[in-house]
Amino acid sequence: MAIDLDEQYGQTPLDLDEKAGLIPEHLTIKGDLNDWEQENLLPAVRWLKRVRSPDVLSEGFCRELHQQMFGKTWSGAGTFRKSDKNIGCDRTQVAVRLNGLFGNTRWWVDNATFPPDEIAARFHRDLVWIHPFPNGNRHSRMMADALLRRMGQAAFSWGSGGDLVAANEVRARYLAALRAADQGDYQLLLAFVRS
Repeated sequence: MAIDLDEQYGQTPLDLDEKAGLIPEHLTIKGDLNDWEQENLLPAVRWLKRVRSPDVLSEGFCRELHQQMFGKTWSGAGTFRKSDKNIGCDRTQVAVRLNGLFGNTRWWVDNATFPPDEIAARFHRDLVWIHPFPNGNRHSRMMADALLRRMGQAAFSWGSGGDLVAANEVRARYLAALRAADQGDYQLLLAFVRS
């Protein structure tokens, strides 16, 4: 089977489901959508730096951060997903699972159950598993970084800032680390987030 090099490099056309809720109508391929989303993350990073003492472990902050990240891209930014995906809990359980995660994470922080990096890595993995938004991994990474800052720690480097959206070696290492964490082994994830 021949590999379509255009599709390999982000030229795959967006399907109707992917276009639903998309604000910029000029975007027609995945590569352009990824680039657009990446450009629009910078204002969210600036917003995070201006927010004073946010309650990172709250549904309100979780939704607002997603809105800040994707509000110029998706009409449903900040709104929990309305369909089930190949990853994540049942869509009807998102709010309940998030509340449980926030409570567990507060306990970990308050009781120093794990070192700060491990708290943030576990938080990230669990947030990815809940998958509250259709496009959630970048949001989950930014939430983990916000949690680290709230604990007085430096944000993760996430594989030295490599592209975690495109199919590449850095993304493959990230996904392998998440899969290992799914099985209870956080060593790969802890190494990756500070690499």
